[in-house]
Amino acid sequence: MRSLTKSNAQFKKALKKLPLGVASNFRYWGDDKTIYVKQGKGARFSDLDDNQYIDYRMGYGPGILGYADDRVDAAAIEGMKVGGVFALATELEYTVANRISQMVPAAELVRFSNSGTEAVMAALRIARGYTGKDSYIIIEGGYHGLFDAALWYTPMEDWVEGQGDPELVPYSDGVPQMLKKLIHTVPLNDANKLEDVLKKHGSDIGALLIEPIMGNCCSIAANAEYIHQVRELCDHYGVVMIIDEVKTGFRVAKGGVQELYGVKADLCTFAKAVANGYPISIVAGREEIMRKVGNGIAHGGTYTAHSVSLAAANKTLEILDETSALEDIANFGLDMQKGISEILDSRNIAHSFSGHPSMGGLFFNEHPPVNYRSWKKSDYSFYDTMAQHLHELGILCEPDSREPWFISAAHDKSCLVETLNKFEKAVDQTCEQLKVA
Repeated sequence: MRSLTKSNAQFKKALKKLPLGVASNFRYWGDDKTIYVKQGKGARFSDLDDNQYIDYRMGYGPGILGYADDRVDAAAIEGMKVGGVFALATELEYTVANRISQMVPAAELVRFSNSGTEAVMAALRIARGYTGKDSYIIIEGGYHGLFDAALWYTPMEDWVEGQGDPELVPYSDGVPQMLKKLIHTVPLNDANKLEDVLKKHGSDIGALLIEPIMGNCCSIAANAEYIHQVRELCDHYGVVMIIDEVKTGFRVAKGGVQELYGVKADLCTFAKAVANGYPISIVAGREEIMRKVGNGIAHGGTYTAHSVSLAAANKTLEILDETSALEDIANFGLDMQKGISEILDSRNIAHSFSGHPSMGGLFFNEHPPVNYRSWKKSDYSFYDTMAQHLHELGILCEPDSREPWFISAAHDKSCLVETLNKFEKAVDQTCEQLKVA
């Protein structure tokens, strides 16, 4: 039985100075389950109690090459020697921006920020400034950061199919209710619903925010036809199509999810995988739109394009662009999914995978959901129970079934073998606990 004695003690101490004892709400897993990290390397880390884990959260995606990658950290140290921030520009800003433009055709011009939230905030502001229209569309189940304009969701618990659309509610206290009048929500993979909204409100809508693979909704994915229909509708109604690639960018392909679907955004955002965990994010897009920045639209920040983060991004993107890292990551994901399927098939447990193998979702249903509404119908109780058993065995996945499994280039054969062995044990323990025949 895993001991969390030291983590529990740290939680009690941290609670005196930190709400929930942590620096982000999502790191709190319960008073006796919250983990505090001691050290990580590659695809593994240890907690304060020296429990060892193979990690499939990877910080929700930033660890694309693995924790403490020697190549990236060496570059970051060189970036440290530059001196930090000056409220002035450095040469490396152009170098990194040029690499991004080469990898992502839609990224004709680039601006840097510090987090995914900041990048999406900037993208929405740029879209509104360019179109002169304040309203916007969000896809149900999508997540775009911790800022008021995006902190809205459609709870499924009380929704009954066939009785209208789910209600839109703020995700947090303190989000002004007056913002609700600016937001329209539509389900993924339903172009007719989107067209209906645009017919009624298109003259007021300046932007559409979409994750074609929903990083906070178990990688539920759009189909290619739908994405191209969205592109056409945005063009027809003069709506800026913002593709949020905070999680998929430089992970699912060198050109991100836009490469997979063969589509170009008007604006796009990146963050998690850009610098292998160093804080940096990007808002990029069509030159015509991005030239509004500094010409009516404000964007900036004291710590944007920090010399350490830029240097780390430069090296990370070089590795992703010029080596087989992304192919290796996807192949590991496919091998893991194959092994999981063999385990579940042998026990006659229905299941399916969603998204991309580098950040795949696992559902205990014959087919993955097509949108957030159909997610309600999936059996997530089996997953939620199994996740706790996996944690005890040293396999760290997100306890919330809506999070995908993130793979890094540091996940190797030993990780795969150990993961599948322990996954099989966790499945049997879950079946026994839930009385599954």
